[in-house]
Amino acid sequence: MQLGAFSISLNVKDIQASKDFYENIGFTVYGGDIEQNWLIMKNGTTSIGLFQGMFDKNILTFNPGWDEQAQELGTFIDIRELQQNLKSKGVSFISEADATGSGPASFTLEDPDGNPILFDQHL
Repeated sequence: MQLGAFSISLNVKDIQASKDFYENIGFTVYGGDIEQNWLIMKNGTTSIGLFQGMFDKNILTFNPGWDEQAQELGTFIDIRELQQNLKSKGVSFISEADATGSGPASFTLEDPDGNPILFDQHL
């Protein structure tokens, strides 16, 4: 089951300090707006999001329909199909996508240790 591009969204205390730190270890700003307290940074095919004051925990993120460069994939498993597949396996959800919708949608899970996992389809 292809889940889409993976990134981690970090809950940071000081976005400027975090930006500086990640730039020092080789990441560059790829997207976002530091004035709005969020940045997307890349190093090769690795992406991290820095978010100040937007959520309580770090979040593992999968983006169905995108590759590691946030480019649209020709074919991919729609988020609603992923959701149904996970439901059939007994996975519990924190939030769900509208199963009757189409296009952009998201759902959220938590792993056994309480780590949030966001599935966020932008197409």
